[in-house]
Amino acid sequence: MKSLQGQFLIASPHLADTNFYKGVVLMIKHDDEGAFGLILNRPTENTVAEVWKMVGEEDVDCPRPIFVGGPVSGPLVALHRLKSAAEAEVLPGVYFAAHKDKLQKLVRQTTKPFRFFTGYAGWAGGQLEDELTAGGWLTAKAKKDLIFRDADDLWEQVTRTIGETILNKAVKVKHVPDDPSLN
Repeated sequence: MKSLQGQFLIASPHLADTNFYKGVVLMIKHDDEGAFGLILNRPTENTVAEVWKMVGEEDVDCPRPIFVGGPVSGPLVALHRLKSAAEAEVLPGVYFAAHKDKLQKLVRQTTKPFRFFTGYAGWAGGQLEDELTAGGWLTAKAKKDLIFRDADDLWEQVTRTIGETILNKAVKVKHVPDDPSLN
């Protein structure tokens, strides 16, 4: 089994689970025992500042949204670019943290991007592989710039990149314009 850690898992239209409709998951861990990831494009109406009042000792001024990381309940966790707050490196320069002291370090700084999540996406050993075989998911190499960008069109952008990659390999296209009607 090839690990998908550090890869994007993109929900295909064939995936029946509505929790993942047009979802893009960053795989945090994937091995024989199972898989764990965070949905990148499910922002909530709650902000980090609002949620931090419930878990932190002091108020923070952070209007960033909290994201729903998946359908499985779990603690508040973060993806970020601050090495000193890292508990695990997901891919080069992108880190994961769940401990309160690491999260506190993140909310106090303003220079490095971060994203907080509640809940996560999880699979038992072999379950994700079965879903991949059934056509429920597409995979793509994760890109740092996409992990922390606006979530509105992430699914469309990642699936377009996959389509362009397949097209380029099949017909050796040198450039696909943003608007093909301009050809």
